[in-house]
Amino acid sequence: MSRGPTPADGAGTDGGAPEHGPSGPELSRPTAPHGGPGASDDAVGREGSSRGQLPPDRGGRSLAEAGRQEDPREPEEPRQAKGSRRSEAPRQAKGSRRSKGSRSSGTPRSGTARDVLRTITPRARIDVSGGTTLSVLVLSCHPEDTTGVDLASGTLVRARVAWPEEHGPDLAPFDVVAAVLSEEPERDDLAQPEAVTVDGLPRHLGTLHGRQVRRLLRPLAAPVEEHILGFPGASAPYWEFRGFRPSLALVVPTTGPVLFRRDGDRAVWIRFGWGRSDNWLPVEDPRAERALDAARRDRLSGKDLSSALGFKPHYLVASVSTPRDGHCYKTVRAVLPKG
Repeated sequence: MSRGPTPADGAGTDGGAPEHGPSGPELSRPTAPHGGPGASDDAVGREGSSRGQLPPDRGGRSLAEAGRQEDPREPEEPRQAKGSRRSEAPRQAKGSRRSKGSRSSGTPRSGTARDVLRTITPRARIDVSGGTTLSVLVLSCHPEDTTGVDLASGTLVRARVAWPEEHGPDLAPFDVVAAVLSEEPERDDLAQPEAVTVDGLPRHLGTLHGRQVRRLLRPLAAPVEEHILGFPGASAPYWEFRGFRPSLALVVPTTGPVLFRRDGDRAVWIRFGWGRSDNWLPVEDPRAERALDAARRDRLSGKDLSSALGFKPHYLVASVSTPRDGHCYKTVRAVLPKG
């Protein structure tokens, strides 16, 4: 076997470029031991083994690569093309709605009373005959009565409820209840012509919010007049009422309101402008009292009042009370948002 050229013969070491001799950069052709033509596989194998590499096969591939691709015991998994995405389950298009079968059909959101509105038959007048069931949107709940809107006719109504001593009034504004009228509704109160008597306790059906409430309350807002509830002052003797004046009004203040506690008795009052009149009325809304307590202040208005209540006040439910020492007083039963 012939030996390869030495550095003295003009070839570079370790298979590199030859060094330049005096006669110029003449390249010397590597002989068989370096893998050139005519070199045997045994020689190449010995040389590759000495360097820690496997010798190439006839196709120019290393035997390690050939073993990986040709060994049936280790089948190579198909590789994914560069830049291609993996196959995934089909995703829902952005912004598209789910099919109706994916959610319960005909079931409203938990706690809402949307289905109640769909089942109510509109009426021109409220039906107050004995035994009638009224669907009422609650505006205020007081021990004397529960004020609300009859959903069938869209009129304001007072429901006298005999709350038991161990279970006081617990209805919240915008609750929807079913109230069964007594066989004798007792509609003979001249100071409160909208009042009817209810048999038992109202049954809670759900709650309404937003657009449905705005549509119901907007036409009920009282037109601006000289006096709230049709008479001047904060009260009137009971014997002066003839049943011709309303005892309920949904008022939209033109200025204010201002919620405050009076000095002395610490009663909660509200001040607001309505047309040209400046009105000061007592408040019988527990949420208004809690707002003053939470804010630890005796006077709230503007943004501070909205923050304490949790909403911007828009409506006031003005009401004529039952006779107290022979007089009926104007009160505010509830402070309500727009919807």
